[in-house]
Amino acid sequence: MQTMPLRKGENKALATAPVVLSVSVQGPAADVSALLLGVDGKVRSDDDLVFYNHPAHDGVSIAGSAVTADLARVPAGVDRVVIAASVDPLQPGAVFARAPQLSVTQPASPTLSFTAPDFTSGETVVVLAELYRRQGGWKVRAVGQGYASGLAGLATDYGVDVEPAASSAPVPHQARGTSGSARAVVDLAKVERRAPGLVAPARQAGQVLANRGIADRRAAVYLILDHDWHMEELYESFAVQAFAERVLALSANLDDDGTVPVIFSSKDEPFLEEIRLDNYRGRIGQLHTQIDWGWGNVAASMRRAVGHYQESGAADPAFIVTQVGEEPWDKAEVRSLLQNTASLGVFWLFVGFGRGKLAFYKNLNASASATFTNVAFYDASKNPGAVPGERFYLGLVDAFAAWMRP
Repeated sequence: MQTMPLRKGENKALATAPVVLSVSVQGPAADVSALLLGVDGKVRSDDDLVFYNHPAHDGVSIAGSAVTADLARVPAGVDRVVIAASVDPLQPGAVFARAPQLSVTQPASPTLSFTAPDFTSGETVVVLAELYRRQGGWKVRAVGQGYASGLAGLATDYGVDVEPAASSAPVPHQARGTSGSARAVVDLAKVERRAPGLVAPARQAGQVLANRGIADRRAAVYLILDHDWHMEELYESFAVQAFAERVLALSANLDDDGTVPVIFSSKDEPFLEEIRLDNYRGRIGQLHTQIDWGWGNVAASMRRAVGHYQESGAADPAFIVTQVGEEPWDKAEVRSLLQNTASLGVFWLFVGFGRGKLAFYKNLNASASATFTNVAFYDASKNPGAVPGERFYLGLVDAFAAWMRP
């Protein structure tokens, strides 16, 4: 029977029957595992981690490098099954260089295959695919997202209670000092505990904040995401998820609550939810499927963010990262909102990320007679995930740091 290759982010429908996901690894010895997740993106209990020491649970089982999910037996409370491969912990220092390969088979159906892009950042675990419910049936999505946190870190992110080894105690990050005076220590222990996969970007963000002289300043970080129809490919490829993770890592340095309110700009009323250190894995994918595609209403989303900020009673300023992929249709209203919020302690960063025209945002401060002191634009390209960490964060915080400094 023919084999159908899947691209990263692509999905295919499955029959509600047993499906076998076989993993092939070139390089270090690796373990295969599965996590059964509820609608909140978390395991229901520690038993929902299926791995070599707990090889079967609620219709999902592991034998060697293959996961079998009997989809008809998976309980209704399980919304997704995540398939991961991790470097054998008995091989200290080993990492993935070439991504594992995955094949997905069901009786009387074509075999599906997926090979993620190779890794270059010391990844020790990779989420290869996820099985998820959709309209009464099941689908499989190719993921291919690597992390440097190992199986224990991945399990912790999904809510499994993993007791850390004594040698892996969290270590605070000391930002670089300058000219005789030490910078403030950015304590990333909470990131180590709750989201090990975000430690590296959080440190990169912290270093940039220190270099810009605001390592000790605090702000409430918000994220507005364009949910226009032309963004669909970027959501499906997990580019928007990766972007949101980087913003969350920045927030860990600016705001102690480990939470970023997220507002989706679509044709309907703005949809507000949140992404947190303890739920960020796959969070954007879970949320955006709850709303329809449509022409984004940027002004309405901006009002929603400001309203939330004012209602929160926060004493710190607000840093509202607004991802835009196309020109707004409500330009006059956007300009009015920018003018009216200048005195509210709100800084707007419009991040160009997508394939549309963005001249309106690029030119907001082009005229000396219409300069907005609390507004900046950063062109993050069509794929911000390809921008190196410190360069990305410099683009994100440079103007904000200048605004924050007395």
